[in-house]
Amino acid sequence: MTDLPVVHIVDDDPSVRAALEDLLASVGIEAQADASVAAFMARPRSGRPACLVLDIRMPGQSGMDFHRNMVRQGGTLPVIFITGHGDIAMGVEAMKNGAVEFLTKPFREQDLLDAIQRALDLDHRQRTEAAGHHALQHLAATLTQGELAVARLVVQGLLNKQIADRLHVSEITVKVRRRHAMDKLGAQNLAEFVRIMDRIDALPNSCDGSTDLQNT
Repeated sequence: MTDLPVVHIVDDDPSVRAALEDLLASVGIEAQADASVAAFMARPRSGRPACLVLDIRMPGQSGMDFHRNMVRQGGTLPVIFITGHGDIAMGVEAMKNGAVEFLTKPFREQDLLDAIQRALDLDHRQRTEAAGHHALQHLAATLTQGELAVARLVVQGLLNKQIADRLHVSEITVKVRRRHAMDKLGAQNLAEFVRIMDRIDALPNSCDGSTDLQNT
């Protein structure tokens, strides 16, 4: 599977689709064009870096409605709106909803290419961040509840004896759990341990006592 980016184009005007495909081909970017949101949604996803060039008004579901729904459902595909019927209110709403750009036809080809590059860069950053979050979540899931409890108290600066008193366990148990947690997270020292735990606790769905962690 290639990791080269692809630009999705959704516009009901065949001449616009053809012109945009030619423009992107001229700069070495692959394009996949569809005449409607329904056709775009029916297309299998490749998992490649991507963005969407989307017309505002089309038969069936409009580009604006599709974008609203995508944002509500947590979709992160970067969107560039193009329209021949736009107004300031539409542009403001689109940008508030996270659109990368809102271009009114006719627009300069370079303006679109610049917006596409920003959108692809954004998608790359989002994918990198998501991969990092996934790796951290995987590491966190290797900790038992006991190890996690010790780790969080270590991060708060408590000493082993204080942690033992807080958790009603022996100091030896605290030391064992602390060492196991550091080994599982790949932390070479306390400072690195604290940094990793801070990143884990900052995750959107940070693990807590209700997770499937073991009890030991």
